Amino acid sequence: MVGTSADNAAAESFNASLKRETLKGAPGWPDARTARLAVFGWITRYNMIRRHSRLGQLSPIGYEKTTDSLKSAA
Repeated sequence: MVGTSADNAAAESFNASLKRETLKGAPGWPDARTARLAVFGWITRYNMIRRHSRLGQLSPIGYEKTTDSLKSAA
């Protein structure tokens, strides 16, 4: 399946954030296990805790709680 340039831009932005926030200027990790753990921890934080501009500077969990409370109020 062929994607669009927007798909590539989103992936590039995600990858840039991953590199910037996990490496923080370091040349790399001492071994593959440490790298996997760092990336796994970052992805978990990104998907649950990190605030996203697309969600009005809410974390995904905060956004979900907000939308759930709005749905139950309706």
